[in-house]
Amino acid sequence: MIRDQLVAALREALVALDVQPLPDVVNLERPARREHGDWSTNVALASAKKAGRNPREFAQAIADRLNNDPPPHVLKVDIAGPGFVNFHLAHTWLHDVLRDVVSSGVADFGRLDFGAGRRVNVEFISSNPTGPIHAGHARGAIFGDSLARLLDRCGYAVTREFYLNDRGVQMQSFASSLVARKNNEPLPEGGYAGTYIELWAAEMPDGVDPLEWGYARALRDQREVLESARIRFDVWSSERDLVAAGSVEAALAELRERGMVYDDDGALWLRSTDFSDDKDRVLVKSDGQFTYLAPDIAYHREKYERGFALLIDIWGADHHGYIPRMKAAMQALGHDPDDLEVLITQLVKLMSNGVEVKISKRTGDIVEMRDVIDEIGTDATRFTYLLQSIDTQQTFDLELAKSMSMDNPVFYVQMAHARACNIARFAADRGATRHQLVDADPSLLVHDRELDILRSLSEFAETVASACNDRAPHRITAWLRELAAAFHGFYHDCYVVGDGVTPELTHARLWLTEAARIGLHAGLDVIGVSAPEAM
Repeated sequence: MIRDQLVAALREALVALDVQPLPDVVNLERPARREHGDWSTNVALASAKKAGRNPREFAQAIADRLNNDPPPHVLKVDIAGPGFVNFHLAHTWLHDVLRDVVSSGVADFGRLDFGAGRRVNVEFISSNPTGPIHAGHARGAIFGDSLARLLDRCGYAVTREFYLNDRGVQMQSFASSLVARKNNEPLPEGGYAGTYIELWAAEMPDGVDPLEWGYARALRDQREVLESARIRFDVWSSERDLVAAGSVEAALAELRERGMVYDDDGALWLRSTDFSDDKDRVLVKSDGQFTYLAPDIAYHREKYERGFALLIDIWGADHHGYIPRMKAAMQALGHDPDDLEVLITQLVKLMSNGVEVKISKRTGDIVEMRDVIDEIGTDATRFTYLLQSIDTQQTFDLELAKSMSMDNPVFYVQMAHARACNIARFAADRGATRHQLVDADPSLLVHDRELDILRSLSEFAETVASACNDRAPHRITAWLRELAAAFHGFYHDCYVVGDGVTPELTHARLWLTEAARIGLHAGLDVIGVSAPEAM
């Protein structure tokens, strides 16, 4: 609200100072240094040329006009540097934040509508159904689910999709490995050697189709672990169903009609160099077999046919080189390449007691996502994977993640929420309960610790927006840690009930505590982490 009010006041000042045309966007930022005020704008620098003025002199003219008729909550406006205009606000704007948080509640605090119902397909994990989901896949799984939650909170119509790579050589190798282990025979060349193969082979009944049984067993395992991680999918798409339905032939026919493919040396080639790829790509080999690219093109074409305006794919670190050819294929089909986003997750190094974890007692040679969840819990798993941007390599400290200490980021944030709940219980036990907010006096909230909480809460909506737009759920975990730090400081320095605390101040602080609880719960919801009421 305050941002809108300040932007409106700046536009009015520009009109009064005869700036034409008005800028399309008036930028407001929070200064890095508190002495520079609560908000700052570069509008004078951006508009000085149009106004025919020196930027600093123009900034002073804007400040003078705003000081003569200040917007609500503004104490003074001054200038800094080459022409920045800084707003210094009364605490009353933060008291409005308190009212806004409480009236919104957990479900709607930080909920935005700029997505305007645009249909988005988020495809993530998309592993082969040849074994358990491993700890490397887990990063993309949790990132994808959290990104979908962010998109939903910003007003997009989101579909979560898992693409099953369920045909080809890898599936046959998986089935052959099950048979070999069941019969105590050597594994086939390139077979699957994980301990899970031995366990599943022992489960496999005699007389069944090993490929179909193994497929179902792997898929059941993957669904179970994803559910335990609070990850759900709206659609499970199958590559072999896609091929059986003739979708690949249909996609190739359309590409041929568009003049985007050609025949050479018995193979069918995509003219991907027409769209900035480094070379043309084979779609159908000389033996008539599809390359990996052909079904992928058909699959993405089919998603567009389902009416999605934006496709977001989340791929592993070894798929970076695949992006240009897939974007080229979408352009060849007539789509804007920007309507396909591909996000790459970098590798994760699991550490325990300072040693890299490479062996799991269950799988022998891989660490399952299930192992991580069993070791540290769903909340710690989700929160820890989201501590960093996915475009950086991550070191995941299992011992820290499962510790019940304030050094553990998820424990630190969840403890803040539990403390907020405990304050309300403690106050109620002593006869101090929250009455209507309208009866509270937020103007009593002037302690630095109180204002730090409100400032942090005021940043949630813009954090949600930037995390969504930049595909950066880790900004939510960063914001949660900042709010938790502010609340822990308040918890230690500001009594809610006790000697020297008036009933009026108790009432105001109870509502501040409730606002902090709402903010913590809302932020945890966005990343799929629980908000415990006691710890």
